[in-house]
Amino acid sequence: MGRRLVPLTLDNLSELPRRCRSCVFWELDPVSGGAAVKAGRSEQEKEAWISAVLLEWGSCGRVVRVDDVPVGFVLYAPPAYVPRSMAFPTSPVSADAVQLMTAWINPAYQGQGLGRVMVQTVAKDLLRRGFRAIEAFGDARWKEPACMLPADHLLAVGFKTVRPHQTSPRLRLELRTTLSWKEDVEMALDRLLGAVQKEPALRPL
Repeated sequence: MGRRLVPLTLDNLSELPRRCRSCVFWELDPVSGGAAVKAGRSEQEKEAWISAVLLEWGSCGRVVRVDDVPVGFVLYAPPAYVPRSMAFPTSPVSADAVQLMTAWINPAYQGQGLGRVMVQTVAKDLLRRGFRAIEAFGDARWKEPACMLPADHLLAVGFKTVRPHQTSPRLRLELRTTLSWKEDVEMALDRLLGAVQKEPALRPL
């Protein structure tokens, strides 16, 4: 089985699940996001966001391929590039952290260590760029696939709560701890990544 993790670009954006290609939950503030969806511009806004972040900051995601078949992805960026990150009662993301926006692995490919490899790849990328941690806004009342990651699953893979909240706690993962992850975290990562962005459901803006 040949597996590769490649940077997300406009050229391979089409390899994301269909609904994710045009989802702008994180990329725009709530008002602008709602307007983009209503006007049918969300896919163009997604492309514009990725283009701008790539030009100004660099790689902001990874696509996982197994035997050249796309089976997962992760999207991340500094909070300055994530307008929705300021819309939470537990904002802002710490200055030394990058925000984990969303991630997904095809359920058919879970249990193969792809989640661990994906997060470790992101960790190595961000450590080289001078960041110390990944932070995420968890959904403490998660019931179905959506743009936000389930808080309890984030805790299961090593995130720690830095600002508690009954619905949207902010959690943090120190990047260096991910580099020593072994197979014992794979099951928890599968639950975390497999829970996100299963079509067709997306939480409305």
